[in-house]
Amino acid sequence: MIEQLPESSGKVLGFKLSGKLHDEDYKLFVPVIDTSASEGKVRLLAWFHDFHGWDMHALWDDTKFATTHCTKFDRIALVGDKAWEKWMAAICKPFTMAKIRYFDVSDIDAAWAWLRE
Repeated sequence: MIEQLPESSGKVLGFKLSGKLHDEDYKLFVPVIDTSASEGKVRLLAWFHDFHGWDMHALWDDTKFATTHCTKFDRIALVGDKAWEKWMAAICKPFTMAKIRYFDVSDIDAAWAWLRE
């Protein structure tokens, strides 16, 4: 499930990703990003909370999203509490022009502050 976080405002958007993601999640998530990015780059917070990955269709959706939206972000804050989530931040860097930083979930306020700088 992808839920927009209430702290989102303007060009700074936050989402909590939990459970296993499905195609339906991307049908709701992508239009929000597209609307915000229609007038400039977006700053994104992605909080992985009890995250279990993607089903096959959602994995394809994520791959398409990454390739079609790689220039629409200025900064991306990945927030989580697992080693593989921190590793994912390093893996994502070559696929986007955005600055990417990983934050432990205990530092989520610092992630929001970094995005709002």
